[in-house]
Amino acid sequence: MDYHLLGLILSVLFNGTKVLAGYPIWWSLALGQQYSSLGSQPILCGSIPGLVPKQLRFCRNYIEIMPSVAEGVKLGIQECQHQFRGRRWNCTTIDDSLAIFGPVLDKATRESAFVHAIASAGVAFAVTRSCAEGTSTICGCDSHHKGPPGDGWKWGGCSEDADFGVLVSREFADARENRPDARSAMNRHNNEAGRTTILDHMHLKCKCHGLSGSCEVKTCWWAQPDFRAIGDYLKDKYDSASEMVVEKHRESRGWVETLRAKYALFKPPTERDLVYYENSPNFCEPNPETGSFGTRDRTCNVTSHGIDGCDLLCCGRGHNTRTEKRKEKCHCIFHWCCYVSCQECIRVYDVHTCK
Repeated sequence: MDYHLLGLILSVLFNGTKVLAGYPIWWSLALGQQYSSLGSQPILCGSIPGLVPKQLRFCRNYIEIMPSVAEGVKLGIQECQHQFRGRRWNCTTIDDSLAIFGPVLDKATRESAFVHAIASAGVAFAVTRSCAEGTSTICGCDSHHKGPPGDGWKWGGCSEDADFGVLVSREFADARENRPDARSAMNRHNNEAGRTTILDHMHLKCKCHGLSGSCEVKTCWWAQPDFRAIGDYLKDKYDSASEMVVEKHRESRGWVETLRAKYALFKPPTERDLVYYENSPNFCEPNPETGSFGTRDRTCNVTSHGIDGCDLLCCGRGHNTRTEKRKEKCHCIFHWCCYVSCQECIRVYDVHTCK
């Protein structure tokens, strides 16, 4: 996916506000100055450079939901930064650059696989939520989940139409992934893995009705989970991502690249698994060629034996320790009725950072 596009969309929508994203995902979320003045104007799909014809048609047909598309990518990148906050690569962004992740996602690595999946899921999630909230006239609640009601409950509320959100993500994001090469195949697979996660995590929510708080009747509807649950799930998929190898085949249209699991003894990846075929750098030292920022001066957890611990996060270089004073509320008392009063205390903490 070429994420250069959404940077231009977001500059239109947010009038120069700094947002997060990555390149080369669907669109870089960097904000070109030449587009920052468009925030008060209608979105003109024809003015967004880089759109392939299918994306241009989609933008014109679904102009109302383009803000939700932009919001979904922001949501995905913010979740990426949460999930990787304690790892050597932590979704760091670069200000004032069209490629605000730098070249880190140019390679077909696990990190690239995760960013594609979480951003695709973010778009599906944000569009679905926006439709359920009634912000667009071209979509709304899902009326297809009308199976026979159970004892004491009935369908009601507004079931979120995740199928429509997934359709939007698939049609717009995958429009550029039509090349017969391995990277397009990988991107399409990981995009779909992210979207499938949304569908798999739909669940029934119910509300009770009755006198004096009784639950004589329950009104139920289908809803998406918190996006954090999606991030947690895809992070697990990142940890167990399947390494692939590239195979070339001669077809009528020319040479076509496909992906095959590298290790035949392992279970082949399903549509819900993330795939990659290039190894990640170790991200220990700064390297402008790979986009690694290194881990020097990163805060580490001195008591942890995991990747966020000072031994692993600092790559064996050791760490520095300093004390830091913080103002915090303390000795809080609840007063009847109804407020809480607190004192302000100064507490001293040890802060450990990588050498």
